[in-house]
Amino acid sequence: ICHFFSLSFAVFRSKMTKGTSSFGKRHNKTHTLCRRCGRSSYHIQKSTCAQCGYPAAKLRSYNWSIKAKRRKTTATGRMRHLKVVRRRYRNGFREGTQAKPKKATQAK
Repeated sequence: ICHFFSLSFAVFRSKMTKGTSSFGKRHNKTHTLCRRCGRSSYHIQKSTCAQCGYPAAKLRSYNWSIKAKRRKTTATGRMRHLKVVRRRYRNGFREGTQAKPKKATQAK
């Protein structure tokens, strides 16, 4: 009986796990930098980005993570083009006109 317990204990000790004890042995990189979002989320073997979904045409976004949507939505960056479009919209998209010269004000 005593021999049986020691045998089962030895089997239990040598059991391979995929949890905490095995994380120290991992040294290969699974992810590298993504060309689109710049994060280290591009899975090398899958050839897809876990963050933005590259090479998919549309950006990866899910409703279950509204906070992540808030971080990446329009108006969180420079809006280099949209700032110009907004100003042009307020003026009616006028083109090819010159501003009227301001009349010189006389100091009295």
